[in-house]
Amino acid sequence: MNRVKDDKYYIDRIVGGDVNAFSYLVDSYKGMVYSLALKFLKNSEDAEELAQDVFIKVFNGLTDFKFESKFSTWLYRITYNAAISKLRKKQIETRDIENVSLPESQVLNSYNAVNELTKQEQVKYIKLVFERLNEEESVILSLFYLQENSIQEICEITGYSESNVKVKLHRARKIFYDELQFILKDEIISIL
Repeated sequence: MNRVKDDKYYIDRIVGGDVNAFSYLVDSYKGMVYSLALKFLKNSEDAEELAQDVFIKVFNGLTDFKFESKFSTWLYRITYNAAISKLRKKQIETRDIENVSLPESQVLNSYNAVNELTKQEQVKYIKLVFERLNEEESVILSLFYLQENSIQEICEITGYSESNVKVKLHRARKIFYDELQFILKDEIISIL
């Protein structure tokens, strides 16, 4: 069975009254929900709490899920909206990314520098960069590159238009590369 068929099978069982089948969905998606929540909230306790809240919402809303999209997309949407709501309550300020541009030479320099690193070093620097990004940048990049969602799926998750997602993804990449270049430059200076 593939994941989509597995999801449908277990959702049908849950809706049919087998609440124990819900553990399959939780086990299958808890890492994804927690990771997305952590990208937004930057705090493991808040991310765990949000993940629990999301699964409660999912359980209570399964009868409304009509398989018009993948279950994971629907789950991402619930997680995304819950994280946004939590952030609004905390009134966290994010930096403006509207006036950002990236020369191609900068992208290539950053890309070449990352390729020279070992896998372990790459993971270390990528994590450092993600910690420096604001929530929206981190989430858009994670959804596209780490979770391998399509632009259309990201539109469904975030509620943004396709062009808006593409612009946000482009800007997030630019900021990612700027931050990576800054970190790598500092690292090289500290070695010298």
